[in-house]
Amino acid sequence: MVRDLVKEAAQEAVVVDVQSPEKKGVNLDSWRPKTELGKKVKAGEITDINQIFDQGLIILESEITDALLPNTESELIMVGQSKGKFGGGKRTIWKQTQKKTCEGNKPKFTSMVVIGNKDGYVGLGVGSAKETMPAREKAVRNSKLNVIRIKRGCGSWECSCAGPHSIPFKVRGKCGSVEIEIMPAPKGSGLRIEKECQKMLQLAGIKDVYSVARGQTGSKPNLLKACFSALKQLTKVRVLPDSIGKLGIVEGKNA
Repeated sequence: MVRDLVKEAAQEAVVVDVQSPEKKGVNLDSWRPKTELGKKVKAGEITDINQIFDQGLIILESEITDALLPNTESELIMVGQSKGKFGGGKRTIWKQTQKKTCEGNKPKFTSMVVIGNKDGYVGLGVGSAKETMPAREKAVRNSKLNVIRIKRGCGSWECSCAGPHSIPFKVRGKCGSVEIEIMPAPKGSGLRIEKECQKMLQLAGIKDVYSVARGQTGSKPNLLKACFSALKQLTKVRVLPDSIGKLGIVEGKNA
């Protein structure tokens, strides 16, 4: 029975990978907001997501992100591995765990999703459920609740083009034993970072970086969370007004 569930999950993973990133919006007419922030968004009092970040408000409804960032794309992260002979198996988007009970084995699936508009906004979400599709839907919803605004720029001394193709300074993130360091790179270098982290940086609008990772990097969830934590540091660090023009720092939308 467990093997059948694994095969079905693998087949569903192949179908989801072939599909293009989700661009489905929300029907605002049928949306009934429950929070004060959601009511302001639907009433038209808040029309820009930067107003939320500037005031330090918390997004508690995924429809808020759908309304203010309608052009977001999503990517599924390879966090699991299907069973294979001699320990080898194909990477999948579902991480499966089992709980043994007197009634039998109860499987559980975990999915991780990254969303972004490729222009300074990115979010990471994790979802778990007894079936694959509900886990994916939870991950998408949680990623919309965890959207952050990042700073882009050119902090590489080899380039100094003052363009928002990289990051303005070196940042570091940690989760568990995994620690990742992301550094600015000159234009044309590309994303010199782990393959799954590349998806996150691409959706954030970053094109050139160097990176160093330490610890148990084989744990993809911890690696992605460490990378997301590093991107958060871009906003937390205060930059002098004189350095904004030199580094070409752009926060959020590149207007």
